[in-house]
Amino acid sequence: MITGILLAMLAGSLVSLQNVFNAQVGKHTGSWSTTALVLGLGFAASFAISLITEGGGTFTALRHVQVWHLCSGIIGVGVVFCLMQGMKLLSPTFAISIVLISQLGFALLWDSMGWMGLSKVPFEPNQLIGVLVIAAGIVVFKIGGTEKEGQR
Repeated sequence: MITGILLAMLAGSLVSLQNVFNAQVGKHTGSWSTTALVLGLGFAASFAISLITEGGGTFTALRHVQVWHLCSGIIGVGVVFCLMQGMKLLSPTFAISIVLISQLGFALLWDSMGWMGLSKVPFEPNQLIGVLVIAAGIVVFKIGGTEKEGQR
């Protein structure tokens, strides 16, 4: 469990770092160019690592994957593009906060409904309360930031 927590924390820090880098690249190129560059370089890196770690069997197991699951790469295009736009229109912290709430809310929905091929996990009201508490924290964060900006 500790390893899972540490990996999830590392993923969160890497996503934040990636978004900062994407925003910087996006200042010099268009959003679609940045998305293509980010995902293209990601493909090259993951493909090379896959060949090194998994060898020639990199894509052999794909014959057992449902075709619609392969659309995750297309979804990734939407993720990168929408996040960059959200960060431009809001702020990095506020945009990521909203993404976090959206991820938690949809994960709770898919888990409790057993959708997307997931094992159905019983819905507990405290799970929803947890998501709502985090959402309330983001509202407090945003209101607090707005008042400080007005005082300057």
